[in-house]
Amino acid sequence: MSKEKILDVIGLKKTFRTHTGGWLGTATHTVTAVDNVSFSLYRGETLGIVGESGCGKSTTARMIIGLLNPSAGQVRFHDRDVHQGERADRQQITRQLQMVFQDPFSSLNPRHNVNTLLSEPFEIHRPELSRAQVRQAVVELLALIGLDDSALNKYPHEFSGGQRQRLNIARAIALRPEIIICDESVSALDVSIQAQILNLLKKLQSELGLTYLFVSHDLSVVRYISDRIAVMYLGRIVEIGDCETVYQDPKHPYTRLLFSAIPADSPRHKKPRPPQPDGDLVMPPAGHQGCAFYARCDHASPRCLSPVPDITLDDGRRVACHRYDVDAHTPSDSAA
Repeated sequence: MSKEKILDVIGLKKTFRTHTGGWLGTATHTVTAVDNVSFSLYRGETLGIVGESGCGKSTTARMIIGLLNPSAGQVRFHDRDVHQGERADRQQITRQLQMVFQDPFSSLNPRHNVNTLLSEPFEIHRPELSRAQVRQAVVELLALIGLDDSALNKYPHEFSGGQRQRLNIARAIALRPEIIICDESVSALDVSIQAQILNLLKKLQSELGLTYLFVSHDLSVVRYISDRIAVMYLGRIVEIGDCETVYQDPKHPYTRLLFSAIPADSPRHKKPRPPQPDGDLVMPPAGHQGCAFYARCDHASPRCLSPVPDITLDDGRRVACHRYDVDAHTPSDSAA
C-alpha cells in the first residue's frame, strides 16, 4: 500500500537582513537561515528534524505553518499553497496545521482559565456549536490529555509545566488537524515529564490519526518518537531517511559527527568518534552553492565547492554529499 502524501516542502528558503555599523555608517548583510529545503510528509508518520541550535529548524517549521513567509519556495498542503490565495482559504488550510511551542508557560494566556482557553478554537472556527456543545467538547479534550473537568476553572499558574504542555497540546488538537508541528515541545521539561508528554503524543497519534513534524535538538527524543529523520546543518538538509537506518549507519560526515555525541548505552558499545572538525562554525557566503560543511569536513575535496547533489541511496534515504556516487550508490573511491 502506497503512503499518502499530505505535505510537500519544495525549495524552501528564508533570508533575513541584518544591520551593523556605527558612526562611520551602517552595513546591511543578508543571512540565509533556510536554504533550499525540500521534503514530503506522509499521513500518520512522525518526521523528526534535528540539528544544532541556529541551523534553521524552527524557521522551517514557522514557514510551514504560515507564521513566516518564505523568501523562495513553496509549502503545499494537499497540493494547495499555504502562502497563496485569499485569506479565508489560507485560514482553512492552517486550521489543519497546528503547532505546539517550546515554552509551556508563555504559550497560555495567564488571564484565562482552562475553559476559556480551550473554548476559544471552537468559538472562532465552529460558531454553529452551542455553549453546551462547546463545553462538552472541552471536557472531551481534557480527557484525551489525561485531565478531568476539575481543571476547567483553574488558571495556567495553577498547573505544573507538564500539565501546561498538555493544555497546549489540547488546544492544538481541538479542531482535529491533520498535522501537528512540535517545535522543541519537550525541551523545557524535566526528563521524566518529557517521557510522559512523548507517550501522550504517541497515544494521540494512534487514536486521532495525527501526523507530526517534530523539531528538536535532542537526538534521543527524536529517535524515540520519529519514523523518519531529517538532519539540518546551516539551513540545509544534509540527510533524510528512515530513523533507525540513519541512526545505525549515518552517511553524511556531519550526521556522523552529530550522532557521535550520543552517549553509548555502556562502555562496551561505545563507538570510535570521527575526527573533530577544524575551524569555526561560520555561515557560507550568500549565493554559495557548495557544501555548507566543506570548511570543517575531514573528507572535503575541490568538487565539494560545486552545487551539492541530492543523492538517493539504495535504502531510500537522501544524502547531500559528493562522496556518494549517484550511479554506484556507494562512497566514491577518491573520497574513501
